[in-house]
Amino acid sequence: MRSTVLNRMVGAVGIGAVALLGLGVVMNAAPQRGQQQQDEKDKKQQADKKAQQAKDKQAQDRQAQGQQQQRDRQQQQAQDRQAQGQQQRDRQEQQAAVNQRQQAQRDRQQQQQAVVNQRQQAQRDRQQQQNALAAQQPQVRFQRLAQPDQQRLITQQQQRFVQYRTYLGQQQRVAQDQSIQYQRANRTAQYSVQLQYVAGLNQLQMRMQSQNNYNYGGDPYFYTAPTYRYSRGGQYYQTNQYGYDLLRQAVNYGYDQGMRAGIADRQDRWAGNYENAYGYMDANYGYGGFYVERADYNYYFREGFRRGYQDGYNGRYQYGTYVSGRGNLLGAIAATILNFQAIRR
Repeated sequence: MRSTVLNRMVGAVGIGAVALLGLGVVMNAAPQRGQQQQDEKDKKQQADKKAQQAKDKQAQDRQAQGQQQQRDRQQQQAQDRQAQGQQQRDRQEQQAAVNQRQQAQRDRQQQQQAVVNQRQQAQRDRQQQQNALAAQQPQVRFQRLAQPDQQRLITQQQQRFVQYRTYLGQQQRVAQDQSIQYQRANRTAQYSVQLQYVAGLNQLQMRMQSQNNYNYGGDPYFYTAPTYRYSRGGQYYQTNQYGYDLLRQAVNYGYDQGMRAGIADRQDRWAGNYENAYGYMDANYGYGGFYVERADYNYYFREGFRRGYQDGYNGRYQYGTYVSGRGNLLGAIAATILNFQAIRR
């Protein structure tokens, strides 16, 4: 009886212990499941966060790629516009070059035509000059001078020749000094004209040196009677055809040298004044001491020089023409300056 009761008590105690143990297990398992669930939730949140970050990065990458592509397109468009602009400028430059060549060709053609026109005009002017001079040269009867008159002219000529040769040597030094002054003043164009003028004087002196044994008796000037008369300074003078031709040369040489001097002063931007030009002051260019007095040659040379200088400095052709670097006085103007009258016998 006691053993049965004892067994029952032991069984009850065991059952209670088991019950307590199960309850403890149940109580311990509940927190573990909650922690596990929290861990899983955290992992899921981290995974979601990473996934979102990945999506955001992909979106940022796509946006950056789109922006880069847009910049690339803009850069390409800018390069295309720049290339098109350069191509347009190149075409414009090429067209400008073509236009320039065509204009240069037209200018050359115009210049060539102008030269042809000037030459034709110069030829017409020479013909007019010859006609005007011929109109002023009525038929005169040739007369031979008597022997004493011939000898008188020869003696005068010899004295004049010696005096002028000495004077010309002095003038050459003066002309060279003037060249130096032009050079120091930076009057480049006038300096070039002066060198040409000095070269002409040098050639003239060389020619005079070769005439020491001149055959005066064989020169028709010294046995031809005067056929013209002209006035200068209120006095009348006489000469024959050879003297007349020399004075006509003086007027033409003067116009040519005046034209050169006037153009040079204009190119040098120098104040125009023909009286200060060396050629005007000297006025001996082309004179070799023969046939007429130096004063007569100087007078007519200066008359041509003054008109040539005015035409050259002002860039006009009022008194003559300028062709191939040489001035030519109009025939009518030359005839008016000379104003020779035939001596009728």
